[in-house]
Amino acid sequence: MKITHPSTLLYLAVLILTILHTSCSTPKALEYRDFKNFKVEKVGFTNSNVQMELVYFNPNNFGLQLKRTELEIYINNTLLGNTSQDYQITIPKRADFILPITISVDMKNLLKNGMYALVNKQVTVKVKGTVKVGKANAFISFPIYYEGLQSIDLF
Repeated sequence: MKITHPSTLLYLAVLILTILHTSCSTPKALEYRDFKNFKVEKVGFTNSNVQMELVYFNPNNFGLQLKRTELEIYINNTLLGNTSQDYQITIPKRADFILPITISVDMKNLLKNGMYALVNKQVTVKVKGTVKVGKANAFISFPIYYEGLQSIDLF
């Protein structure tokens, strides 16, 4: 097939460039939204496990695959615990998604922060670390950082 009309060639070139741009563009960082469903899974004297779901938003115009997270969770600038998990989560384009995590908690820090939450009802939550996301088996590590006030209702 021979294309000779200049407007057809221009249209075809723009179409090819658009496809290449959207398929090869670097993903934007995920945006933290909220956490929910906080529950204690295992209680120990020195360490315990806590589960929660982090809600994130994918600002990209394409879906992604989440492969790994390495996060530290702080309450009032005191390390609550950390998590390092491998996943196979499909992240929809331009939508919220839930990231379930299990945190290994240092009990002395939990007790210290629990007393503060009883008095103040709001704590500063900080989440920092990295997530590995990608598509078509090409994965990139992104830094994750969120800090903000969260209401904690223990009763």
